[in-house]
Amino acid sequence: MILEPPMARSYFDRMTDRRGDPAWLAQAWARASVLSVSDRSSVALVGDGLDLRPSAQVDQDADRFFLGVHDARPYFAVRGVPADGWRSPRELGATLSEFELDLLITSVALLQWHARHPHCPLCGAATEVDHGGWTRRCPVDDSQHFPRNDPAVIILIHDGADRCLLGRGRQWGPGRYSTLAGFVDAGESVESAVAREIYEEVRVRVEDIRYVASQPWPFPSSLMLGFTARAEPGQDVVPDGVEMVEAGWFTREEVRQAADWTGEDDEPALGGRRLRAIPPHFSISRFLIDGWLDGQLG
Repeated sequence: MILEPPMARSYFDRMTDRRGDPAWLAQAWARASVLSVSDRSSVALVGDGLDLRPSAQVDQDADRFFLGVHDARPYFAVRGVPADGWRSPRELGATLSEFELDLLITSVALLQWHARHPHCPLCGAATEVDHGGWTRRCPVDDSQHFPRNDPAVIILIHDGADRCLLGRGRQWGPGRYSTLAGFVDAGESVESAVAREIYEEVRVRVEDIRYVASQPWPFPSSLMLGFTARAEPGQDVVPDGVEMVEAGWFTREEVRQAADWTGEDDEPALGGRRLRAIPPHFSISRFLIDGWLDGQLG
């Protein structure tokens, strides 16, 4: 059984016990490697890897976001100004090392949260970066605020035999299909969210709901919880027309013939096939699909 999708493992020590120590953080910054990330989450590359620079070569007045320590070297992120050649995590997911991808995804998660939560939700005052970037503190009421994760479920639906159910979202081009997904409601269990989202999107009831693995997806702040579920027999698939414009059953052979869906501008050239492309290998959606294809899931 496969246990871990891409981006599921942490490759550096986040040093939780040192984040609140300004003197230690200052010493760490002096010998750190720093990743610059734009407001749109793009980064620069050097060759095939991330452009990690010594802290002395980075704007010393920029807010610093401590990521962690790897092989005795501290790593930080700062907000940078994008330039020609900067690329997004979606473009880089299949090319970076697992360590570099861990740095990038953590950086994006932190910077996205800071950009979206500059004010105290209790009194409205502007908050300040604290604990190396892992909290924001309100100078008025001294409250602390922490990065958020929005739990979302993502599901490989199968029929217990040789077919899986995939859908095409309204924002995706023709022939692009993926597993179904949705956010967990307040006060809802993740299992209930699985059943609800599937029924809402394609009017299919499921059973045998099983958790598989999770993956951070900070665009801007999701934590994807991967599941499999078996559809109850004898049901029609009815896309809701809002989130899902098309959905249907596909055999393993049909799924195996689909191309990798690597970017919004790519047009899968697979003739008139209904299913032309599935998500790229670094996504948990593809992890679930591949696990089902290999007979390890479902």
